[in-house]
Amino acid sequence: MSHLIKVKICGITNGPDAIWATNLGADYIGLNFCKESKRKISSEKASEIVEGLPPFVKVVGVFMNPSLADLEKTVKSVKFSFLQFHGEETAQFLEEVKSKFGLGVWKAFSIKSEEDLNSIPSYLGIADAILADRPKQEPTMETPPLPLDWNLAAKAKSFGIPLMLAGGLTLENVSNAVAIVKPQGVDVASGVEKNNTPRKKDIDKMKIFIQQSKGTL
Repeated sequence: MSHLIKVKICGITNGPDAIWATNLGADYIGLNFCKESKRKISSEKASEIVEGLPPFVKVVGVFMNPSLADLEKTVKSVKFSFLQFHGEETAQFLEEVKSKFGLGVWKAFSIKSEEDLNSIPSYLGIADAILADRPKQEPTMETPPLPLDWNLAAKAKSFGIPLMLAGGLTLENVSNAVAIVKPQGVDVASGVEKNNTPRKKDIDKMKIFIQQSKGTL
């Protein structure tokens, strides 16, 4: 039932984009704190964005291999519902994070082959959701990002952890991706941005993406 699909608009960097995403029907807003990301924001900016949101919107903080100390600083200043991890964070680390901060945790996996699914079961009972992402690669002008194999992503559901689908979703492919994978939700950043502007969302793209994801278009 596609209308049950949750939508996360990730890489939000400013208040107006966050409000638009919310008004258009996004269930989650993603704020990025990964050092290498083009969409990284400060805790101060994140706090300002979150303060302007209605209480029903769930805010997800996105991190990669943070220390507990750095995580604590950010969590103290920003009201999160979930923390999402994109590095080599172990199940034990996530368990510690849940215990310390009382927040839900999501774990992202770059999936290139069946082998990449093998580490997922160890997060059962700890991760509130897993995020299927495309293979890790340094894209260049000559080599665009590798796509995520949706049939492979669908297999990640077999471990009994709710699945969020990410990895190159766009207005053009999200309906097909949802039909194949049947995830709990979808996660998009670059697919709803203004052309060549990683820090600015396109309102029309967000609207269509959310409608396509939820089957309301």
